[in-house]
Amino acid sequence: MTAADSFACAPLLKTIARGAKGARPLSEDETRALFDAILADRVGPAELGGVLIAYRIKGETPVELRAMLAAAHATFTPLNAPADAPPPVVLPSYNGARKQPNLTPLLALLLARDGIPALVHGQHHSGTHRVGTQAIFAALGHPACQSGAEAETALRDRRVAYLPLNAISPPLERLLEMRAVLGVRNSGHTVVKLLQPFASPALRLFNYTHPEYRETLTAMFSDPVDSPAPGVLLARGTEGEPVADARRQTAIDAFCEGKQTTLVAADEGAVGTPPDLPAADADSTARWIESVLAGNTAVPLPIARQVAGIRSALGLPQASA
Repeated sequence: MTAADSFACAPLLKTIARGAKGARPLSEDETRALFDAILADRVGPAELGGVLIAYRIKGETPVELRAMLAAAHATFTPLNAPADAPPPVVLPSYNGARKQPNLTPLLALLLARDGIPALVHGQHHSGTHRVGTQAIFAALGHPACQSGAEAETALRDRRVAYLPLNAISPPLERLLEMRAVLGVRNSGHTVVKLLQPFASPALRLFNYTHPEYRETLTAMFSDPVDSPAPGVLLARGTEGEPVADARRQTAIDAFCEGKQTTLVAADEGAVGTPPDLPAADADSTARWIESVLAGNTAVPLPIARQVAGIRSALGLPQASA
């Protein structure tokens, strides 16, 4: 990056970097210009750190998230979904498992078994204390795709694909890698969960971990512009993963063209005996998923309900028991 190419952030930092109470949001155009520059690597290290920490403190508004997402979408060529299938389901997987087994691959494979294309995108968690989806898929015989073209083939032939973020958008991968520098997540970690990687309509699953994000995202998806059909499903994540908590049902809200409905209600009161789940390591989780798919182990009820909710959101009849 040369001085002529650099993007001056100081005027915008004066707006967003005044603390949780003093900061104000940027306009949609200002946010788009800023994140276009960030993803084009036109923002210097000091300013980039300042912007990311400022948003970490201030939080993003729905308008700012919309502009950040538009900038992200401009960094890659959309995928083509299978022509002979329902709209694909997009499962962002960026947290991995720490205490519970990561059952995102089970959800994706249950959808694929029903003929519903399931694209999982995320990051490899090698070297961390979490078990990432990529490792579990590899143990199940579904290696990560290395390009969008490979993902399109996998979705056509097997109805499921795992695509690393760096094969979708290296600029977004670079933004997420700033966590290692700053020690905390940044706006990019929210934006990647909002991605619509396809050229045609797709159903997106968005999971949140912090309650304040539910309010922001509810406001965002209540705008028809941000929830085009078949829409978005919003639920509290299982350690940040998009799969339902196998131990207890949480609510799943559907947003389509701005209209909100409760697709799956949360459990009330005491719950029954939790299912017998595997250890959280990749191989144990993979072998347990294989047992479920073979019919030897029951699908946890919350995940079965999540699959039913996805079918409903796609306008598909419920599968027979």
